[in-house]
Amino acid sequence: MIVAFDTATSFGALCGTSTGGRSRACRAGDVLAAVDELVDDPGALEGIVVGRGPGSFTSIRIGLAVARSLALSLGVPVAGASTLDAYAGATPVIDARRGEVFAPGPRVCRPEELDVGGLLLVGDGAIRYRELFEAGGGSVPADDDPVHLPDPLLLLERAGPFGPAELVEPLYVREPDARPRQ
Repeated sequence: MIVAFDTATSFGALCGTSTGGRSRACRAGDVLAAVDELVDDPGALEGIVVGRGPGSFTSIRIGLAVARSLALSLGVPVAGASTLDAYAGATPVIDARRGEVFAPGPRVCRPEELDVGGLLLVGDGAIRYRELFEAGGGSVPADDDPVHLPDPLLLLERAGPFGPAELVEPLYVREPDARPRQ
């Protein structure tokens, strides 16, 4: 069995397994509870897939740390996938805070810079900037529609190659705010 999870968005931790199971925790920091809900025997795990972002810096780091910890303690390989790959049939838009969104490319931009005419938009960024996107000709499903949630089973399908946990790197699209002193 392979377990996959994503913690990069405001939706918390979303988890799934190659056997089709799914669980969710409201906070990224509760990803282990979501995994534990699905995996009765950790020794049965053959691999881990983790969402690498883009998304919340802290939440991405939590997901990667959990993936690495599990992989190292269980001796299983890890693969990563972009959180943007966890959506199907629509254009994902993830809230990047600071008046910006993460969009396919991947790129970060102000929401008004996206050409959304005729597009179906999903994700927490689509919800947050609904009025702007709909005024620009895009459409956004209802806030409670599950299409806004990243699908960990799509991460499984779209993950890169499996290998050592330390080779899976976060996908940061924006430069960090913190800079070393000169």
